[in-house]
Amino acid sequence: MIRILDAEQVPLSEILARTEDARDVSGTVAGIIAGVRQHGDAALRRYAMEFDHAEIEDLEVPAEQMDRALEALAPDFRAVLEEAAEHIRAFHAKQVRNGFLMTEKDGVILGQRVTPIEKVGLYIPGGTAPLVSTVLMNAIPAKVAGCKEIVLASPPTCGGDIHPAILAAAKIAGVDRAFRCGGAQAIAALAYGTETVPAVDKITGPGNAFVAEAKRQVFGKVGIDMVAGPSEILVIAGGGSNPRHVAADLLSQAEHDKNASAVLITDAPALADAVNAELDRQLPLLPRREIAAASLAANGKIILTRDIAQAVDIANALAPEHLELCVEHPFDWLDRIQNAGSVFLGRSTPEAVGDYFAGPNHTLPTGGSARFSSPLSVDEFVKKSQFIYYTAPALAGSADKIAAFARQEALEAHARSVESRRSDI
Repeated sequence: MIRILDAEQVPLSEILARTEDARDVSGTVAGIIAGVRQHGDAALRRYAMEFDHAEIEDLEVPAEQMDRALEALAPDFRAVLEEAAEHIRAFHAKQVRNGFLMTEKDGVILGQRVTPIEKVGLYIPGGTAPLVSTVLMNAIPAKVAGCKEIVLASPPTCGGDIHPAILAAAKIAGVDRAFRCGGAQAIAALAYGTETVPAVDKITGPGNAFVAEAKRQVFGKVGIDMVAGPSEILVIAGGGSNPRHVAADLLSQAEHDKNASAVLITDAPALADAVNAELDRQLPLLPRREIAAASLAANGKIILTRDIAQAVDIANALAPEHLELCVEHPFDWLDRIQNAGSVFLGRSTPEAVGDYFAGPNHTLPTGGSARFSSPLSVDEFVKKSQFIYYTAPALAGSADKIAAFARQEALEAHARSVESRRSDI
C-alpha cells in the first residue's frame, strides 16, 4: 500500500514534497577529482579496484572489441537496437538548427553560426542495470549534431570489462572510443584528461549521487547537460483507466532505484483503491521488488482530485520528468501541460515506449527542473557564435550613438575606440 492523499484536505506543500538524498558527498567527490587530476590513469585503476572491485590493465576498450560485441549480440535484439536507433536518429534530425544572416541595414551584416561541440564525453551507468538505451539516447544526438569525437565512459564489472551490450550499442550509435571507468573518477577523467582518457568539452549522461556531484564540480571546466536526480513518473488517470496498467507503469519507475518517485493523480477513488491493490499483487513478482518496494514506501503517492483539471494543475506544479495522460481525450489536455520533461498521451503509450523505442530522448529534467529545462537534444551538442560586420560609413553613421552609450556607462575608452576611426572615413 502507498499513501493516498486528498488534494482537498492536505496542503499543496505535502503533495509537492520530494524526498532528497540527504548524503553530502561533495567532500568525497572533491577528493576523487583531485586524485584523478594528480595521478591520472593510476588513480583510475585504484578507484576501479576500490569501488568496482575490478582490476584494470587497459583503460581503453579496443575498437575491435566493440566490433565483436556487436557481432556477438543476439540477432533479434540487434535488430531491435538498430530500429530504435533509427527512430532516435530520425526524431533528433528534426532538431538540427541552421544559422542566420541579417542584411537589412546598408553596410551592416549580422549573423549567427551554429557549430558542433568538438569533443563530448558520455557517461553510461552500468551498476545495478546496464543502461543500453542511454548509449543511444546520448550518442545519437551528438552524432547528428556533428561532434567530431564522441567518447564513452562506463564502470567495469568485477571481471574488468564494460557490459558487452553497452559496447554493442556504442558501435551502433557511432561512439568513437570507450573507456573502462565509472563513478566520479570517470567524470574527472573526462573533464581534465589523463594519460589515456582524453579531456572533452562537454559531459552528458546520468549517474548516481557521486556522478551528479562530480558533474556539478567540473562544470565550468567543461559543459554538462544537467545535474540529474532520481527518476520520476507522474500518471494522471481517469476513471476509465485499467488499474493493472497504471500500477505497472508506476512500478516501471519505482524499480529504477530506491529514491525514484512514482505518483498517481486521479479523480476516481475507486481507481485509486484498485491501483493500490494491483501494486500489492504485482510488486512481489518483480526481480527488483526490494528496490521498487523501497521507492514506493519512501516516495509513492496517490493523489485524489475533484477533476482532471485540478490534476493537471498539480502536475504543472510538480513539473515531473515523465508525465502520462491516461485519459479519454489526451490531446485536449496537452496545451494545458506547461511543465513536464516528456508527455505520454493516452492509455496505449506507457512511459517505457519513450525509454527505448519511440525516438524522443529519455534523458529528461528531474526534481521539478522541467520548469526551466528541457530534454537532452541536439541543442546540447552544439554552440552558437555571433558575427558582426560594419563598413566604415555604417560605423560613422552610428558612432555618436555608440559613444554616448559608452559614456553613460563611464567607459571612455569604449567611446574613443569608435571615435578614433572617424579620421579613416
